[in-house]
Amino acid sequence: MKMARRFLITGFLLTLRLSIYALDYSSVTSALSDVFYSQVDKNEGTTSFRSLLIPFGGRTESLGSAFTGFCDDVSYLQFNPAAGSIQNQTQLALYHNQWIADSKMETIAFTTRKTNFSLGSFLSCFYVPFTEYNLFGDRVAGSYYTETVGGINASYNFLAGYNFKGLALGVTVKGGWRGMPDYTDNDTNSLIQGSGLEQSALALMADLGLMMQFNFLKFYSSRDANVRVGLSVMNLGAAFTGFGGNKGLILDDALPTIIATGLSLKFIKPLTLSLDVKLPVNIQTGTLYKLNQSLGLELQFTKFLSFLMGFQLKGANPAFSTGFEFEVLKLRLNFNYTLDFTSSFNPFNRVSIGAKILFGDNGRSKVQDQIDALYREGLALYSQGKWQEAIDVWNEVLKINKRYDPAILGIESAQSEIEMFRKIKESLKFE
Repeated sequence: MKMARRFLITGFLLTLRLSIYALDYSSVTSALSDVFYSQVDKNEGTTSFRSLLIPFGGRTESLGSAFTGFCDDVSYLQFNPAAGSIQNQTQLALYHNQWIADSKMETIAFTTRKTNFSLGSFLSCFYVPFTEYNLFGDRVAGSYYTETVGGINASYNFLAGYNFKGLALGVTVKGGWRGMPDYTDNDTNSLIQGSGLEQSALALMADLGLMMQFNFLKFYSSRDANVRVGLSVMNLGAAFTGFGGNKGLILDDALPTIIATGLSLKFIKPLTLSLDVKLPVNIQTGTLYKLNQSLGLELQFTKFLSFLMGFQLKGANPAFSTGFEFEVLKLRLNFNYTLDFTSSFNPFNRVSIGAKILFGDNGRSKVQDQIDALYREGLALYSQGKWQEAIDVWNEVLKINKRYDPAILGIESAQSEIEMFRKIKESLKFE
């Protein structure tokens, strides 16, 4: 435990030191602005509910948001709805993301899986202090601008087995509310009741996703696949304003729809590389925006400590991130620091924190232990030439998991042995 605390404190201090060192980078930002100037998107900012583009924080932001093809924790709810059915554990997570200036986002998320089916949900709230002053500089109103989004997710991993890991498909149904505070009348300095409601908005949307896992150039021993490929379409839907008004509901600006594809690779056990390419789309006008690219890297020092870093390019704005993830008992913590170059003069620093409680795998490991024990029993019988008994034992395996390929191959091999022995006996009788 002393070593664990030391790693945690070291990681936190390093993250804090990086944020201090990043306060004055005007020359660096100016050079980066020149390099990425060609990536400026003239259509940027023409969609509403922009908080949908802000990551929950923690692990995903540490990886530069390169998560569509990675999705190994509950944050999949924001990147690829298909990934719930391949999560190892039931998780409850809390996230805090300190965004630009005084804006913040708080999130609670949950996911659980039973065999190949999963359910998940989340609730996020983005908020910014709103203060109104009159012509004389006196404060006349104070409240918050908010965007609150919640969703329910379901996914299933089809045809999952020992060799072929299955094709996971998922959907998340979401609703969002943009809350505008009431503003004042310039003449009376009194709040106009309902003025904020008329500018508030309701969003209805859905996310769709798929994910595949397989082995390729794998230089370590593990049952988990070392390559994941994901594809998702996020924020398909529309938003409406005009609540409380006399004109009825009005179609709001388009939601920030994103088509994303991602890949994660783990050639050696301590190192995982993830890549994402995202295409923002305005489905109301059919406008395609500039591609966004992300790159993430995780280096696992021990079972309980990992170092993460990432790079993201959205338009002409590069962002660099780093973080530490630390696990103790059933609690997994992540501290993230991001340096975001929004202009050539004003880089801003962001810090986010994620905390996940791990509730276990709903008994899947015990079932797997039972399968392994039966399979080894079948191997022992097979080695003794008791092929039918081995077949009977392996059939018990298939009753538990009908796609356990080693048992299927074992049965085929045992049946071949029985058939060959039968033919040998018949040939001897003929002679």
